[in-house]
Amino acid sequence: MTVAMHVILVVEDDTGIQNVLRMLFEANGFRVVLENTARGGQQAARVHRPDAMIVDLGLPDWDGIKVIQEVRVWSAVPVIVLSARTAEEQRLAAFEAGADDYVIKPFSAPELLARVRAALRRHVRGELPQGKLELNGVSVDLTLRTARRANGRAVRLTPLEHRMLETLIRHADRVVTHKALMREVWGPHREDSRSLRVYIGSLRRKLEDDPSRPRHIVTEPGVGYRLVVDLKVDPQFPEE
Repeated sequence: MTVAMHVILVVEDDTGIQNVLRMLFEANGFRVVLENTARGGQQAARVHRPDAMIVDLGLPDWDGIKVIQEVRVWSAVPVIVLSARTAEEQRLAAFEAGADDYVIKPFSAPELLARVRAALRRHVRGELPQGKLELNGVSVDLTLRTARRANGRAVRLTPLEHRMLETLIRHADRVVTHKALMREVWGPHREDSRSLRVYIGSLRRKLEDDPSRPRHIVTEPGVGYRLVVDLKVDPQFPEE
């Protein structure tokens, strides 16, 4: 029986990084399509209909942001940005354009592979909240709005904490920007970053083994938060 291979489109102009990515993904059962320009990436996306895309931002013809924006007009394909740009406004621009994830160069090959796999699983299952979620030994029932530990003991979450957790679950393994999270929780006319930090801290105290080093409700500095379900956070990169 022939097993269909996931197709991953890499839009990257550095040939050394292209070679590393080709070897990484081909060794793990992917078919890789390489492009080194933004225009070529846009065309390849339409021709090959990849299952996931990796896009550099510093391309020789256009900014990679344009690739993401053009693809988002017609496709929900997972897009992972791979870039040396670390400025907050550049990362925000990528997420606002429609990127699913953002990995900074130099990068860990196993982490990048894990992020791509997580994006593929999320894309297959969709972004609607699941009925139940097991998170760090806590069973969260989104329908009943309850949370219990394995020993049956209830974890008491406030209605606002439930809304915040539901939003993070709906976008599991993706970054939810501060602005988007505040809009979902408090509505479009209120932005309260201090309260957001307070409630995130409260969720961590209730759901994390070590709230000072969260492994599930993680911070994307200057951008927002991510609920990590599939991807394991490498302990050598402590959460700030």
